[in-house]
Amino acid sequence: MPEERNKINDSYKWDLTTIFKSEKEYDEVFNGVKKDLNKISDYETSLMDNSKKLLEGLDLIYDISRNIEKLYTYSSLLHDEDTGNTKNQERLGKIENLYNEFQKKTSFIDPLLLKYDKSIIDSYLKEEKGLIKYKKNIEEIYRYKEHTLDEKSEKLLSTFSQIFGKAEETYSLLLDADMKYGNITNELGEEVELTDSNYALFRISNDRRVRKDAFDKLYTVFSNFKNTISSTFQTQLLTEKTLSKTRKFNSCLEASLFSDEVNTSVYHNLIDTVSKNLKPLYRYYDEKRKMLNLDEIHMYDIYAKVIDDNSKKYSFDEAKQIVLKALSPLGENYIKDLNKAFDERWIDIYPNIGKRSGAYSGGCYDTNPFVLLNFQGTLNDVSTLAHELGHSMHSFYSRNNNEYPDSSYKIFVAEVASTVNELLLAHYMLEHSDKKEEKLAILNELLELYKGTLYRQTMFAEFELKTHELVEQGEVLTNDVLCNLYYELNKKYFGDKVVSDDLIKFEWMKVPHFYYNFYVYKYATGISAATHIVKGILNKEDNALENYLKFLTLGGSLSPLEELKVAGVDLNKSEVIESAAYAFSKYLDDFVNIYNSK
Repeated sequence: MPEERNKINDSYKWDLTTIFKSEKEYDEVFNGVKKDLNKISDYETSLMDNSKKLLEGLDLIYDISRNIEKLYTYSSLLHDEDTGNTKNQERLGKIENLYNEFQKKTSFIDPLLLKYDKSIIDSYLKEEKGLIKYKKNIEEIYRYKEHTLDEKSEKLLSTFSQIFGKAEETYSLLLDADMKYGNITNELGEEVELTDSNYALFRISNDRRVRKDAFDKLYTVFSNFKNTISSTFQTQLLTEKTLSKTRKFNSCLEASLFSDEVNTSVYHNLIDTVSKNLKPLYRYYDEKRKMLNLDEIHMYDIYAKVIDDNSKKYSFDEAKQIVLKALSPLGENYIKDLNKAFDERWIDIYPNIGKRSGAYSGGCYDTNPFVLLNFQGTLNDVSTLAHELGHSMHSFYSRNNNEYPDSSYKIFVAEVASTVNELLLAHYMLEHSDKKEEKLAILNELLELYKGTLYRQTMFAEFELKTHELVEQGEVLTNDVLCNLYYELNKKYFGDKVVSDDLIKFEWMKVPHFYYNFYVYKYATGISAATHIVKGILNKEDNALENYLKFLTLGGSLSPLEELKVAGVDLNKSEVIESAAYAFSKYLDDFVNIYNSK
């Protein structure tokens, strides 16, 4: 059971006094922001009068933004220490309201700038050197000019913004509040309610009857809602189609990828390359069938455990030392900077009553990176520490090597550094472990990572692409069309050695990411990029380490694809995706060899 927070030694908690030393200091900044917000309206008509006025206005707006981020970081971290604390809830609510007010007051900027020809902006940049730090952000506004409507049309679209998200909201309410899955009999012969949460446990059960019962029960219930969910999903896709056409994009895919400055060829290259490298995945499932001693492997068997859970426990100090040693290939300076996370108390380590679950890395330009953990000593907890510190170090270098406007990297590259750390950790632990059970546990986690991130997310990405293309061609997405499409993709990605049970065709209904508008492919490109980088570093390829460390410093100063090219990764090339498929195959070889030698 988690302890009360006040009983945990301060050395195991993050130090938020580095953000604000007192409530008084926080209040002074908060009240200062409220006062400064009233000054923004002075620039609604005068911002573009001359270069000095533009600099003056942007300096004010970005200073306010920095302070809001600092206030929000402090408030959200305090809230997550104890989510039940009403004072923390109130503080967070106030800063969120302040941010919304800031958004409204600054909404005039993009339309105002776009009224002027880009040549005027360029002349201002030449006249006023102080504007250079805003160059990338201003260019980003003009990049959208072709896809920005006139002021009247933009206002009309904004009035419909809440409606555009209703399909996802309806879907979420249906799954979270209205759908019930009934009861099943567990391994102990007890009748228990099946829920979305415990389904994840039942599908890895050692009792095949339980796995099958849970699978059958869950997807039978989904089949009963097939018309409703299909209609909701089609509404989502029709909304995306309408918006993409309204904003003069050639496709929904192009519209979605535009914000990340990613070309559609990256998306197609991922699907094409993974499709040509499915043999290792087919072998994975066949080896699993053998290890489970099954004549044939069904969809309800694919998550079954073939090894016992690794029971080894690690103290936090052990985890820290393992992570530091594992990341030593990144160089002395990286390790020196990484030690600040421990020495300066960036990390909130242990669970406590009321603390937010899970893990994340947070912070802003004017604070340290902060890491929330709920460390309990498992192998996964050690991996999570390495993962979140990857995010933190990426943020640390981005913020320390760029001015505020260019300090934030885009989400497209957000998982690269964290996954690099995970892979380096796994490599180190495999090299330094002499116990078969531990090696199998590490390799199993790697196989699950690649299976779930490279292959499964690419299958989802292909489903998204094909469904959007059907809508763009004017097809009606009935439940039969959607279920049959998903079923055929399932057979493609699992191969003929796995029985694609009929009920699996309803699985697409269970995936909320299909409402996130071409999001899932980023998981697959992220692990591919990280694999390619780690291979170069460990093989000591020319400039591989230097290029990666440079990548960590770029923040948002370049487009995500250009930043990855600095790290030696070109996602338009199949070799990057192939490196991930090869790694999966190699880890599978190692797993099978060790397993068979037991």
